[in-house]
Amino acid sequence: MRKVNVFNFITLNGFYKGPNDDTSWHEHGKSEEGEFAAEGAKSKSTLLFGRKTYEMMASFWPTPFAMEAMPVVAQNINSRPKIVFSTTLKEPGWNNVKIINGNLTEHVRRMKTEAGEDMTILGSGSIVAQLAGQNLIDEYQLAIYPIALGRGKSPFQGLTTPLNLELATTRAFRNGNVLLSYRAIH
Repeated sequence: MRKVNVFNFITLNGFYKGPNDDTSWHEHGKSEEGEFAAEGAKSKSTLLFGRKTYEMMASFWPTPFAMEAMPVVAQNINSRPKIVFSTTLKEPGWNNVKIINGNLTEHVRRMKTEAGEDMTILGSGSIVAQLAGQNLIDEYQLAIYPIALGRGKSPFQGLTTPLNLELATTRAFRNGNVLLSYRAIH
C-alpha cells in the first residue's frame, strides 16, 4: 500500500501561514537546512498539492534562480510526478502535472491502494487538514521554526477528532529549527 507523507514548516504555536497567507517568517534552503532539503529531494515520491501551494511552487522551482540556488532540489521537484487538487485550475503550466477535480479524500484513498510510489504533501495545509481528519496520512514531518505568530492557519484546522501520533525521529538544526517526524496510529 502506498503511503502519504506530509512535510510542512510551522511556527512554535502551530501555524503554517500567518495572516493574509504570509509565509515570510521562514527562510528556506539555507546552509544545513538546504543540505537536508537536497537529501529529501532524492526521494521518489509523487508530490501532492492544493492549488495555492501548487501555484507558489510552480512560480519558483522551474526558474533559473531556483536551479542556481538549490539545483538538486529544483531538478528533483521539476522532474517528479505532481498531482494538484483543484476545482479551478485548468492549465498546469508545469511539467509532469495531473489536475484532479473532485472529492479529495476519495481520490487519495483510492490512490493509496494502487501500485506506485509513496506520495508527499508539501505545504498545502488545507488538504492536510482534510486528509488528516480521514486518517489518510501516514507520516507527518513538521519543521518547527522558533517563532510565534499572533494569528495564522493551522494545518490541522477543522479536525473534529483527535489525531493520534507517535514520535518517529527528531533532528535539531543549528539555527534553532527542529524537525519532528510523527507516524500516525491508525
